[in-house]
Amino acid sequence: MFVRKKKNKSGVISIQVIDKSSGKYKLIKTIGSSSNSLEVEQLFQQGQQWIREYQGQFEIDFQDEKQLFSRFISGIKQVTVIGTDLLLGKIFNQIGFNQIEDDLFRQLVLARLCFPVSKLRTVDYLKKYHSVQIEEDAVYRYLDKLYNTQKEIVQRISYQHTLNILGGRISIVFYDVTTLYFEIDNEDDLRRTGFSKEGKHQNPQIVLGLLVSIDGYPLAYEIFEGNKFEGHTMLPIIDAFRIKYNLEKLVVIADSGLLSNANIIDLQAREYEFILGARIRNESRYLKKKILSLNLKNGESHVLTKDTSTKLVISYSDTRAKKDKANREKGLRKLEKQIRAGRLTKASINNRGYNKYLKLDGEINISIDREKFEADGKWDGLKGYLTNTVLSKDEIIESYNHLWKIEKAFRISKNDLKLRPIYHRLQPRIEAHICIAFVAYKVYKELERQLKEKGASLSPEKAIDIAKTIYSIRAETPLNKELVEQTLILNEEQMMLKQLFEL
Repeated sequence: MFVRKKKNKSGVISIQVIDKSSGKYKLIKTIGSSSNSLEVEQLFQQGQQWIREYQGQFEIDFQDEKQLFSRFISGIKQVTVIGTDLLLGKIFNQIGFNQIEDDLFRQLVLARLCFPVSKLRTVDYLKKYHSVQIEEDAVYRYLDKLYNTQKEIVQRISYQHTLNILGGRISIVFYDVTTLYFEIDNEDDLRRTGFSKEGKHQNPQIVLGLLVSIDGYPLAYEIFEGNKFEGHTMLPIIDAFRIKYNLEKLVVIADSGLLSNANIIDLQAREYEFILGARIRNESRYLKKKILSLNLKNGESHVLTKDTSTKLVISYSDTRAKKDKANREKGLRKLEKQIRAGRLTKASINNRGYNKYLKLDGEINISIDREKFEADGKWDGLKGYLTNTVLSKDEIIESYNHLWKIEKAFRISKNDLKLRPIYHRLQPRIEAHICIAFVAYKVYKELERQLKEKGASLSPEKAIDIAKTIYSIRAETPLNKELVEQTLILNEEQMMLKQLFEL
């Protein structure tokens, strides 16, 4: 860049700033013109000064950009994970859980979905990743409040939302129980030793009953003493549910663990319809003979009359037969190994599990009853359903097959939401912990439903993982000291999630 003098035909000299950096002469600025030699010289000096100022400003601007960026970085006040709040918080609100105005409730539920740990570590997680300052004592005080005043509200909100998405009618409910053990030695009124579905028979535990709808949406739950027979837990929950929501008719579906003569009598007395998994090997000799004489092929089923009010539906599946056979052979191998090791005694001769294949020869020899093992093979692939409904056999089987969704609910709650271990000792806080997991599972199920509705190929777990990578930055602008906040969408996965849910 340089200054040149250009004279026209009238003898007037123009002072111009010219740029030749591109190889061609380019007029940048005309400083002025004059025919007076003194004025021309002054204009020439002004042109050179302009170039110095212009080039200096360019250098200053470049330096200022780096300085501004450095000052911007130093002005960052916080960086937080915002994606989980945007995604799960939106669904939390859509369900209606924001009717509970305690922000701590929301924080604990979303944390259970994203980082399911102890309450102490949850406090640390919220502080590090969400800039939420909470004292541990405040969490425990809130758990007491949740148990005392909000548990019923939570279940009512969940029920109302499920009712809406199912078209305003709930006529079929599924019930099942699981056990949650505690790593403690001493029992109390609630935590008692009993039959453990997790094989922890020596540990005090509680029994958790869960009621869900046709697509596995949670409706109600209750906890019971750890030594309570699971068959005695079903009617209290179903009765309370029916009364609370003034439901005239319900079809109750449960597995064979809930099957007992007392339950059947009580269900019929209360005018419930039911479909229960049947223990067909425990039926009368006459019915067992009838079942085995059916000779069903893969996919076939048959209806047998049990009494004046109930019937048995029997189905057969090749896949189930292979699984039953594999389980029998696995149990047999385990018994054979124990016999070789000398670990079985007379006390082992009972009807528990595969011990029924043991027999006592003389006084000291324990062996495998091969005939009994082979005879059991006749039942491989057969499944029974006890019902008093007027549904067709295919409708009965199809309805019962939805029961796996409640098993999935327990699996998600135990594995993904880390329902166990429970670090609380007092019953109100144990119940509050389960309430938070119940709400988290409801949010999970609604996320799953919306992903399916939107035709997305994402699983709920994957969507949550993507949401965990979306950050928000809050910083003070270097010039006017204004606080600004920006959500960072940096890749295609994040953009896809943003567009799917309009975050």
